[in-house]
Amino acid sequence: MRALDLARPGEYLSVLCLGAHSDDIEIGSGGTLLRWIRAAIRLDVHWCVLSAEGDRAEEAKASAAAFLAGANSQTIEVARFKDGFFPYQGGQIKQLLEELKARVSPDVILTHRLDDAHQDHREVAQLTWNTFRDHFILEYEIPKWDGDPGRPSHYMPLSAATLEGKIELLSQHFGTQSSKDWFEPGTFRGLARLRGMECRAPEGYAEAFVVRKAMLG
Repeated sequence: MRALDLARPGEYLSVLCLGAHSDDIEIGSGGTLLRWIRAAIRLDVHWCVLSAEGDRAEEAKASAAAFLAGANSQTIEVARFKDGFFPYQGGQIKQLLEELKARVSPDVILTHRLDDAHQDHREVAQLTWNTFRDHFILEYEIPKWDGDPGRPSHYMPLSAATLEGKIELLSQHFGTQSSKDWFEPGTFRGLARLRGMECRAPEGYAEAFVVRKAMLG
């Protein structure tokens, strides 16, 4: 497979990260963001978590800042929509995304998959496509008990060091999730190994995305 670079070392790349919950962006695309930063791509990142309150909100802010350390610029926003009820709050979430669109014009958007089994994730994906109609969108995946791994179209190979850096940050910043049996290094490492196998990543690990529309130059 031939790699399609969105940016090269020293170039700017504007990224909008959208996540329903406080750990979604990190789980789905944290390694990709770390790889871009470590490759000296000058990231301008607008990071928006739609549901986080109390300890979860503090975790979201601290984790985002840690993952984006070394980025050219970062803006972190945390909203307070009710977890589990996104389909019933669609109008309000749509308004927030429209306001975001008026303020940012990203080169790439990282968001949830349209066919994700979690209703909040699915609503965010649908509203992303509804709002950002002419942007390049990468849909990331979240492992969970629903058992809904999809068939991705694009892969970001990760070095072993980058993957371990992602896992370390997840473990460090999301103490509220430590009681969940799936939120542990083996889950994240296993999915990355599977995706790395699928794309024959040089060090055996990758994050995977669905790309539904793209323009070839």
